[in-house]
Amino acid sequence: MAEVFVNGQYLDADKAQVSVFDRGFLLGDGVYEVIPAYQGKLFRLGGHLTRLKRSLAAVKMDNPYTDKEWGEVLTTLIAHNGGGNQAIYLQVTRGVAPRDHVFPEGVSASVFAMSNPLHALPEYYHRDGVKAITLSDTRWQRCDIKAISLLPNSLLKQEAKEAGADEALLIRDGYLTEGAASNAYIVMDKVIYTAPQSPKILSGITRDVVLELAAEKGLTVIESAVSETDLLAADEVWISSSTKELVPVTRVNDQVIGTGVPGPLWRQIYDLYQQVKLQETSS
Repeated sequence: MAEVFVNGQYLDADKAQVSVFDRGFLLGDGVYEVIPAYQGKLFRLGGHLTRLKRSLAAVKMDNPYTDKEWGEVLTTLIAHNGGGNQAIYLQVTRGVAPRDHVFPEGVSASVFAMSNPLHALPEYYHRDGVKAITLSDTRWQRCDIKAISLLPNSLLKQEAKEAGADEALLIRDGYLTEGAASNAYIVMDKVIYTAPQSPKILSGITRDVVLELAAEKGLTVIESAVSETDLLAADEVWISSSTKELVPVTRVNDQVIGTGVPGPLWRQIYDLYQQVKLQETSS
């Protein structure tokens, strides 16, 4: 039986309980992070905790733990679940209180963390690339907050699935923002474009690594929103997330992207990403 962490305790998952009066359950009042671990070691924990602190501050919640304490909690959880490659989900809600839109006073946050095996992606992801469709970005105006209230994202992701696609690429005011569960990039004439950090996107930790690697190799990166027209005319399209890393998109709206196979810049950055993973988690 997998173990989870709930409010200071490590418990068998089937014994974990949360009050029905928790504001996360009643109002979606909380934030979360997903952190990959390779060979039992958390990858880019500092970046994830920095983003967690930004999300907590944005929703006017105190951080229940220091960075050191978070590291100890999550490292212990990984060990309790057998080490290896895992995906850690952590969630902080405002806590248990009578249902009211106004924030309660004197309430302690609820903290939950769980671990799931981090399996390799299907072979076709990297051999053939994945399919995506474009959809209108119908989410709220503060996508930079990693909030647990993900119903809009779920609806978009479900629509993509029903259309036979792996991801929905979101268009707002004619421009690409990101995926329903990923950051997005296009390549045109060997230049990498990705939407700039703003309330319209959730800037990912994997995105940070991708941009670092591109800069180290002298590749040109422009953080600028691109039109849906440019998206469909791109030489390469990529998506990234903490658990899927960097994935090539070779078809959008049944239109072939580039040559119809994963492109050379994607391969270069993907291979470099694997090297960084190994370097940072093997010692």
